[in-house]
Amino acid sequence: MKNPKSILITGASSGIGEALAMEYADFGITLYISGRNQQRLNEVSAKCRTKGATVTTKVINVTDKTQMKDWIDGITNLDLVIANAGIGKSFKSDGDIDAHVTEIFDTNLGGVFNTTHPSIEKMKKQGAGQIALISSIAGYRGMPSAPAYSASKVAVKGYGEALRGFYHANNIQINVICPGFVRSRITDKNNFKMPFYMEATRAAKIIRRDLAKNKGLITFPWQMRIIAGIAFNLVPDFILEKMLRALPNK
Repeated sequence: MKNPKSILITGASSGIGEALAMEYADFGITLYISGRNQQRLNEVSAKCRTKGATVTTKVINVTDKTQMKDWIDGITNLDLVIANAGIGKSFKSDGDIDAHVTEIFDTNLGGVFNTTHPSIEKMKKQGAGQIALISSIAGYRGMPSAPAYSASKVAVKGYGEALRGFYHANNIQINVICPGFVRSRITDKNNFKMPFYMEATRAAKIIRRDLAKNKGLITFPWQMRIIAGIAFNLVPDFILEKMLRALPNK
């Protein structure tokens, strides 16, 4: 949608989510933003209001299916929903893999389900709408440097691509966003050099521009898109596997 007026963003208290709220904030825009920290949400809300937007905040965990459905069902109209909330945590091979994977998938995949599914039902009744799912460059392939994180993002990417075609007849635009390294509370924890590192404000502008064009897959920066395309499609798997094993752990 070129000019969405009613926009919901999860994980909007920092990083890309915060930058997107600020990017869309303007007179005549209604923002519904969520996060798990009331103070940070209030700060983002205040900045958006200074730009003229009407803002409603919601402290909520996207893993809570019932609360997410009640929240979304209670909103009269939604033009654009951005399922952005996600987490990334380091993991060592001697750790509790079951607990780690469950936590990552509950938020990064379950949270997308809990945001997307009630939004689809609402937009079917409306007759139109747009939903953006935040995946990652790491969602192009399972990465040994971050097994649970990358696998969750692979699932988000594949699910969004499938939903795009499935709900095309319902006039619901569904887009998948695969950022590279963008400044956020997740990347702030990385202790290695991040190629083509980008500020969140720049990422938000790219996302807004490409969502307005209804691009199915939005991957950036362009250098990472090219590298991913070459590496994951042209490099023999046994060579790629060795290369990926050499990457530093998340």
